[in-house]
Amino acid sequence: MERILEAGEQVLTEHGYEGASTSRMATAAGLSPGSLYQYFPHKDAIVSAVLERYSDRLVAGVTARMTGQFEQPAPVLVRATLATLLDGLDVEPPFLRAAVVHGPRLDDGRALRVFEDRVGELVLAYLTTRRAELRTDVPLPEAAWMLVRTVEHLTVRYLLDRPPIPRDRFLAELTQLTLGYIRTAG
Repeated sequence: MERILEAGEQVLTEHGYEGASTSRMATAAGLSPGSLYQYFPHKDAIVSAVLERYSDRLVAGVTARMTGQFEQPAPVLVRATLATLLDGLDVEPPFLRAAVVHGPRLDDGRALRVFEDRVGELVLAYLTTRRAELRTDVPLPEAAWMLVRTVEHLTVRYLLDRPPIPRDRFLAELTQLTLGYIRTAG
């Protein structure tokens, strides 16, 4: 099973979703197509499993970065967390496109929602510990929802579009955007 998932990730990375096939995945895994079908009924089942595993790794990285760090100054923790997310999403463009374009179609967006909800819970926990420093006009669950989706979208677009913005500058601006949204004026 692990060999098939690794092969699926390799094929998505090299060929994207459109170029991925069960034949290519079987070859990359060193299996016959028939053996592959004993584990997965079709290409989309493999792609879904690969993307779920990738999502789990992303959440684990963000969780590890944030866990036990809530006492750090907000700019330090926010930037470090954003850098962890950026690093985790910085995969080959064909794989990232498969994750953000085809992944939600394959499972009706369930894996993406699970990812966003898990990261959102971490953000909400952090915001709750910093309540006295934050805007009071937006309920914290709403703020967490907005932050997760804004950061996710901008990070994905940055990685796919590759604008002429240096990585450090992008992180600095995204950190400012994030902090500006949640902090009180003054």
